[in-house]
Amino acid sequence: MSSNPLTVVIPTLNESAIIADAVSTVKASWPAAGVVVADGCSSDDTVKLAAAEGATTVSVSTRSRGAQLNEGAQISDSEWILFLHADTRLTPEAVLAADAYMNREDGSLAMFRIEFKDPTWMLRSSSWWTRFDSVFTRFGDQGILIRRSFFRELGGFKVWPLFEDVDLVRRARARNRIEVLRASVVTSSRRFRRYGPVRQQLRNGFLLIRFLLGADPHRLARSYPVMKS
Repeated sequence: MSSNPLTVVIPTLNESAIIADAVSTVKASWPAAGVVVADGCSSDDTVKLAAAEGATTVSVSTRSRGAQLNEGAQISDSEWILFLHADTRLTPEAVLAADAYMNREDGSLAMFRIEFKDPTWMLRSSSWWTRFDSVFTRFGDQGILIRRSFFRELGGFKVWPLFEDVDLVRRARARNRIEVLRASVVTSSRRFRRYGPVRQQLRNGFLLIRFLLGADPHRLARSYPVMKS
């Protein structure tokens, strides 16, 4: 892949319903950016549809979002990488905020605030808290914008099926300040709609606390419903 100022890496697993829109939205926002779809061996047309929209695709045999994200980062050579979930959409304000941050000499890692599509009152409350940086408010669905040199310094993501995002940001926070950009991305509330907002929030919180107390992410993943990327 030719050198670009930014590469957007999107991990996927059976996302044929939304991947074309995900790729085209990124390309409309940053025409000069590279887009890499790192797929976990989908059984549907995810890879075909992503390639048709102009994304570079790579299939990763290890069923691990961390492995997919690492592989996607490796096949690009841009100064900056944005790790973005397939069901998260950039807003014009988010693009402007990211561009401003990437132009700073002291920037290393930034994340967006988040809004949910079709939110409940509980999700609106969760969104409000994402303006603050803490281990309880920073997750991969908010997008992780990171300078490549810092990503390499951190050693990339752990090859885990769950909480690889929390772990990376926690290690980054120990070295540098995490910038919370004053702009939001919009993510799907599909998991909350499917399992119920209260039930899903309680499950997320319970698993996060267990992880922070030292539980094995592979074991925790077995009790977390798999729902695409």
